[in-house]
Amino acid sequence: MGERGNMARSALLPFLVLAFTTFCGISGHSTRIRQGKETWGYVNVREKAHMFFWLYYTTADVDYKLRPLILWLQGGPGASSTGIGNFLEIGPQDQTLKNRTNAWTDYVNVLFVDNPVGTGYSYVEDPKLLVHNNSAIADDLVTFMKGFFKKVPEFETVPLYVFAESYGGKMASKFAQSLGKAIQLKKIKCQLAGVALGDSWVSPVDAVMSWGPYLYATSLIDSAGLEKVNNKTKTVSDAVHAGKMTEATQLWSQAEDLIENVTNGVNFYNILEKRHEDNSSNRIERRSTHQFTSKENENLYQRYVGQFSSVLDELMNGPIRDKLKVIPHNVTWQGQSQLVFEALSADFMTSSVKNVEMLLNTSSLKVVVYNGQLDLIVDTPGAQKWVENLHWAGTSHWVNAVRKPIEDSHGGTAGFSKSFKNFTFYWILNAGHMVPADASDAAVRIMREIVGVKLRK
Repeated sequence: MGERGNMARSALLPFLVLAFTTFCGISGHSTRIRQGKETWGYVNVREKAHMFFWLYYTTADVDYKLRPLILWLQGGPGASSTGIGNFLEIGPQDQTLKNRTNAWTDYVNVLFVDNPVGTGYSYVEDPKLLVHNNSAIADDLVTFMKGFFKKVPEFETVPLYVFAESYGGKMASKFAQSLGKAIQLKKIKCQLAGVALGDSWVSPVDAVMSWGPYLYATSLIDSAGLEKVNNKTKTVSDAVHAGKMTEATQLWSQAEDLIENVTNGVNFYNILEKRHEDNSSNRIERRSTHQFTSKENENLYQRYVGQFSSVLDELMNGPIRDKLKVIPHNVTWQGQSQLVFEALSADFMTSSVKNVEMLLNTSSLKVVVYNGQLDLIVDTPGAQKWVENLHWAGTSHWVNAVRKPIEDSHGGTAGFSKSFKNFTFYWILNAGHMVPADASDAAVRIMREIVGVKLRK
């Protein structure tokens, strides 16, 4: 199927298509999973723009309405929450359809959304309907929540926490701001309680400019390599400050190519792991006829979205699609994500720091930033840089607050946290860009601390 695989030409779906089931395995698979209710369907966020969601009710032995609802936003942009976040990170099953040991659904309700439209099972009927900036993404998500609550109104009174990863954090900070405003104006009834930004692309320049020192400190480059990387990342920063955002995205890709060369192929997701190679070639990419506007954009897409598409392609377009039964016949999971990625290329390097500042300065929401120690894409030094420079009255108090250790089940150190008022930063050891995948015990513990769930039952 070509690049327009997700642009359905069939009649417009109803405002929301919803399906319910008690999960007990998938046809053709003998694996049985935790008993619990699921809900999925489409919300039409704009005419001919359809956003897919998948809700898992908690399997904790309590009334599900007594547990918070976590909305999980994936990154990319163009990476699927219902696929990657669900099966590779926090959902009840892994990609082999086996029960996940540290599933977040053991404690809370979890809502996965394929966002922006064109991602995963979400689709548009015309490529002109793809979003091109973070504000448009936020608007679609607010519309989505209105439609979601119309079908499951009991969640209007349940505390909502937005958890996001990578580029998802950039989207989440603006979305939380827009949702908060809609709540104040009584355009939506929602108990928004907090936002958690995991290894998030909130301040691209701070991330990029920290790459050289981080790689040098971890012995992945020498002084000559440091000079090369610093020189290249400065061109990215210069382009951003000159307002040349599309050029900055392309230079960012070139900087990563340079880093791969001088580090012998470091894994950007986790510097201690082998770089992912898909020698079988990506099924989705073979079907796609999309021509990227630049080689740099194509490299970026393959590095950050394409590799996970190949891991989950067969599952999502096979047994999961058969189970859901609501995916239009001409919609392919991840079939349009290349277009999503490129549509946002000019917005890719813009900062969302002001949105985080707005949340801290104008609301009582719990705001959390957490970062994996081994992440290169959004390394911890870069994250600390923008946090320590927040224009917020509590910044200096947070900087001088006592950092507390987080112990694992064996008494070792799993990480650290530091808080002031409604802001907390978590340093998570032995984890890369996808914290729940690398350090699931620590991720579950931190999630429970953030949302206030102390016991499973």
